[in-house]
Amino acid sequence: MAAKVEPFWKRKTLDQLDQEEWESLCDGCGLCCLQKLEDEDDGSVYYTRIACKLLDLTTCRCTDYTNRRKFVADCIQLTPAQADEFRWLPPTCGYRLVAEGKDLPPWHHLVCNDPEAVHKAGISQSGRMLSENSVAEDDWEDYLIFRAG
Repeated sequence: MAAKVEPFWKRKTLDQLDQEEWESLCDGCGLCCLQKLEDEDDGSVYYTRIACKLLDLTTCRCTDYTNRRKFVADCIQLTPAQADEFRWLPPTCGYRLVAEGKDLPPWHHLVCNDPEAVHKAGISQSGRMLSENSVAEDDWEDYLIFRAG
């Protein structure tokens, strides 16, 4: 009988992941691509339903992932070195969960082999987002959906 091998996200640290493994931790929810507002008093980060102009509002995937930083100057490139800063990511985020030593949820595509599961589970904002091009920045506060942290 063959020994059961733990999945890579359980047996490796973030620093040990190769690029393909790192990228696969993304569950495709698109939440990190939503515009966020920070409370200046306590530093809390609030997510809005307002999506980056490059985010496909249905698939929750970047329409130009490779070149995104050319078009969105403040797009954040997540790296293992930033793991201690991942508290701003949603609590369901694969990067954050693994950084915190937690397991991936049952709907994560690496667990269930279904890339649509994140949408079926209602984790993503697919169909509920608005493009940043359609809402004035002064009105973003009207579209808050949750507080991170």
